[in-house]
Amino acid sequence: MTLKEKFKEILTAFWINDWEDKCEVMADEFAIGFAEWLIIIYNEDIIYDAYSKKKLLEIYKKEKGL
Repeated sequence: MTLKEKFKEILTAFWINDWEDKCEVMADEFAIGFAEWLIIIYNEDIIYDAYSKKKLLEIYKKEKGL
């Protein structure tokens, strides 16, 4: 499920009282996952020499199906 689909699922469920908390948790999980991926997959030299931050985010989202 893509990130957009996950947010849409939460935001279209009007009966969820804590939708803000659920969105925050999902955003936190995404940020932590991206940071861990950067640390594991790439070293600092490669990150700044070969790819922009936006490109790295696109690669991460594609690899994770987000």
